[in-house]
Amino acid sequence: MPGVSARGLSYEERRQLAVNLTRVLALYRSILDAYIIEFFTDNLWGTLPCSWQEALDGLSPPQLATLLLGMPREGEVVRYRSVWPLTLLALKSTAYALAFTRTPGFQSPSEFLENPSQSSRLTAPFRKHVRPKKQHEIRRLGELVKKLSDLTGCTQVVDVGSGQGHLSRFMSLGLGLMVKSIEGDQRLVERAQRLDQELLQALEKEEKRNAQVVQTGPRHSPHHVVRWVDPTALCEELLLPLENSPQGGARLLLTGLHACGDLSVALLRHFSCCPEVVALASVGCCYMKLSDPGGYPLSQWVAGLPGYELPYRLREGACHALEEYAERLQKAGPGLRTHCYRAALETVIRCAQPTLRRPGVQGIPRVHELKIEEYVQRGLQRVGLDPQLPLNLAALRAHQAQENRVVTFFSLALLLAPLVETLILLDRLLYLQEQGFHAELLPIFSPELSPRNLVLVATKRPLGQAFSVLETEDS
Repeated sequence: MPGVSARGLSYEERRQLAVNLTRVLALYRSILDAYIIEFFTDNLWGTLPCSWQEALDGLSPPQLATLLLGMPREGEVVRYRSVWPLTLLALKSTAYALAFTRTPGFQSPSEFLENPSQSSRLTAPFRKHVRPKKQHEIRRLGELVKKLSDLTGCTQVVDVGSGQGHLSRFMSLGLGLMVKSIEGDQRLVERAQRLDQELLQALEKEEKRNAQVVQTGPRHSPHHVVRWVDPTALCEELLLPLENSPQGGARLLLTGLHACGDLSVALLRHFSCCPEVVALASVGCCYMKLSDPGGYPLSQWVAGLPGYELPYRLREGACHALEEYAERLQKAGPGLRTHCYRAALETVIRCAQPTLRRPGVQGIPRVHELKIEEYVQRGLQRVGLDPQLPLNLAALRAHQAQENRVVTFFSLALLLAPLVETLILLDRLLYLQEQGFHAELLPIFSPELSPRNLVLVATKRPLGQAFSVLETEDS
């Protein structure tokens, strides 16, 4: 998807972008605020301008992917079947123009061409127990952290929210960095320590089998710490140097791979407040879990703008995978009917119990194979209502006939979602710049594999031309 590069914007241009974003989000707030499960109960289709309804009604899912989301198949020629209203074209153009691009600046062959489950860029020991998406992420972020560590003279990397330690292991045992990993879940830490030992044994066996593999120095496993990081207070454990850090104090680099909600904010605050921390490389996610207030806004500039507020619904929408949904639209599979079925279920729930609104429905397996009445019956049971309630089958069939309209409305909201993510990340950039720090956003993962792929990189001194090294893909 096209977009704007944060890397090419001045401080003033970033502030102006924040102004433009808040204005645009306010303009299309009705679409962003809507819950797709209320498509029928709140007549969401009827809230769209009539000219939009005429242009969009009847478009097939592949046409929506191509014409609305701007993601045609390779080699596909884009052809509009009718003249779209200027207001709809303006929405599409604005969504493209104001969102940060998630397309990496480098071009390289896919690492999964030979085997879709094994990255060709990681050796076998580092791929074990790691899914392809995570293989891609730990390699790309790990390599960026190594470059940033070298550029800033860091002595120690702290991986916050390290989970099972996949990133920490790659950085320490694969790239030779001194790594402390902090995770609040004792079970995950114990699992990480077992995987550390398993990887060490695998690396030793590989060396014995392959005489060309030469270990240049001692291997250092990650130093694991069980600790919850409070986003509202500094964590002393995070700042403590490892025993074998050089005398004279540690220079720390903080990183977090998809640090959830307030955890990514905690990394920003530690970077800002602690002289020991000289660099940051953070990939955030789960924006709906940000504290309100506290997690957003962080910058004085965004906090002073009219319409800066981003309630839960908007932040949750910003976490959807635009590229993945466009691919689903192109395939036009039966799985697209899920939103329509759930919206139909909501009408039945409210007829049966008007005070029950938007209840959580646990995943119903193989939805696409069910008739709509079968789905509704199972859904009623999931929310504690009688599954044998009499159903208006004619009404359910009428709802099912509007499946494409449901998909279309959801696609409209998804088109706007990157603008919300852009404003959240832009606020973080401005927060750091207001304090005199150098901060950039770089797309480092393939968005098809990992839609939350923008890493916030910050340093306490400008890196000049050396910063461009971080954007390149190693050969």
